[in-house]
Amino acid sequence: MLPFLVATTFAAFAASLALILSGGASPAAAAHVALAAGIMPLIFGAMMHFVPVLTRSGTPAPALRWLPLAFLAAGILAAAAFIRPSHFDALIHAGAGVAFVAALAMAAWIARRGRAALGAPHPGLYWYLAAALCLALALAAALAMPAFPAQRAALRLFHLHLNTLGFVGLTALGTLTVLLPTAVGQPDPDAAGRLRRDLPLAVAGVLLTAAGAAWWPPLAYAGLVLLFLPIALLGTAWVVRFPRAMLRAHGAAPSLALALAGLMALLVLSALHAQRRLAGGDAVFGFLLAFLLPLVSGAASQLLPTWLAPGVQTDWHRAARETLGRFAVLRGLTFVAAGLTVALGQPAAGWLAAAALAAFAIQVLRVFLRR
Repeated sequence: MLPFLVATTFAAFAASLALILSGGASPAAAAHVALAAGIMPLIFGAMMHFVPVLTRSGTPAPALRWLPLAFLAAGILAAAAFIRPSHFDALIHAGAGVAFVAALAMAAWIARRGRAALGAPHPGLYWYLAAALCLALALAAALAMPAFPAQRAALRLFHLHLNTLGFVGLTALGTLTVLLPTAVGQPDPDAAGRLRRDLPLAVAGVLLTAAGAAWWPPLAYAGLVLLFLPIALLGTAWVVRFPRAMLRAHGAAPSLALALAGLMALLVLSALHAQRRLAGGDAVFGFLLAFLLPLVSGAASQLLPTWLAPGVQTDWHRAARETLGRFAVLRGLTFVAAGLTVALGQPAAGWLAAAALAAFAIQVLRVFLRR
């Protein structure tokens, strides 16, 4: 399942880039292809892999293992709604409705696993729970738009920020805190405590930013400051503990570190977006390039070999990680530079990210063929 979701995610990223660069669809269509049909199913597939580890429990029930495919179907419906405006209402309500029910089911499963954990669950579990609830709230806002037409624009902004900073952002931060030390091969004894301390700040930052963007901009600035703090603290901890690993030319670590740096830079630029100095479509496209692409490529470099061949780690796993991590720093720098340039209003820079994505796709294909 997870290798399939990785493949569909990169296909969605490529399709989103093609839509933006060709000018053949709206920014909203490209965003929903990447976020709804791409990253959303992969995130929930990864959660189903990590939650049993965080709670020291067994694998999900057979019926629940298919839940990521429900998210994939919902994402495809949502993306199709923007590509086929003549069927917009039916498609978007069907997609949002399916995803809303699935998000609540996932949140309930995560909460149950936490209560049934052997001992206290790892604090990263609560980041996943908060992320799932942010998505459910974002989808509830989307479903409420027809009932409150005067609030449609505000609800759209609330939905957008809860999706990007809430669902994607909280999941990413909760995962990165433990994934980069794993990729480096060195423990971070402060990771669990940092996750426990920083979650209230991050959740408050997301909610204030989303509400401020929708209804009262001063709240958004306060939210950005609160959200920036845990990201900056994580980055500082990495610089102190893993400086040499993050500066390597190859491997998952430099790509993951660059994803965090890209997110920090995007949060700084988002102040300009809040002042209407940057276009909303450019900001979302920049989020895809400068944060999601280095994040997913770095995570795939570390995790995809294990997902392709679970069990005892062999020389094949080591060789596969070397193949996927080759030139990671160059690829990650390209993604981040292209994303920040796009966010500043130069969409043609997306061609650089497309080239880097194509190169990584070739590396992934080589791993599949050598499996």
